[in-house]
Amino acid sequence: MLTQGDVLSYLEMCGYFGVNLQRGMNYRLKGNESLILMSLRQGAPYADRFEEAGRVIIYEGHDLPRAKGGPEPKEVDQPEFLPSGKPTQNGLFLEAVRRYKLRRAEAERVQVFEKIRDGIWVYNGLFRLTDAWQETSEKRQVFKFRLEIVSQNVSAGAASIRHLDHDRVIPSAVKLEVWKRDRGSCVKCGTKDNLHFDHIIPYSQGGSSKDSKNIQILCSRHNLEKHDKIE
Repeated sequence: MLTQGDVLSYLEMCGYFGVNLQRGMNYRLKGNESLILMSLRQGAPYADRFEEAGRVIIYEGHDLPRAKGGPEPKEVDQPEFLPSGKPTQNGLFLEAVRRYKLRRAEAERVQVFEKIRDGIWVYNGLFRLTDAWQETSEKRQVFKFRLEIVSQNVSAGAASIRHLDHDRVIPSAVKLEVWKRDRGSCVKCGTKDNLHFDHIIPYSQGGSSKDSKNIQILCSRHNLEKHDKIE
């Protein structure tokens, strides 16, 4: 089961879904599962952002793939369709929003992973895709997608869901600060495997997600032992 705040290597993340993740947008990769990969690091290729204290992600659509002899992807509008007429990943996510707004389907559920360092990813949780639009960015049109957090955990197979005691994503800067401070290892035993960003004072009991002093890295064993008790 994936839990919000879990730390994964790239290979571990791919292993959860049984595929080599080569793109940031993945509409219904396996069955009814959709997932996106995001980054707020300096130099990230897309302008993703959090809003409403981490409850909302505004995710930028993806560019035309780079091709030999083709246009510079950052100089042309982000595509909704391929030359063949088939929808791009942008188009697939857009169509999901249209169906939702027309009340023909529930909001698409999307699992979100965030890159914090090369090869290191954090599971940000399960989100609902509720809106999409185009806007101008440096003389070209880009897509924006609005995702709202769901107060649940989800397994990779989407077979197990349970209530979360906290439902706000830890800000990217805090994750990076804690990762560096704790040296990418469990503060209890020093292991670098099966890690998790843990609230020292649980969010449900007033603990802040924004204060690095309230966040620590624990391995899965020590995270389970601690549960949600204030130490």
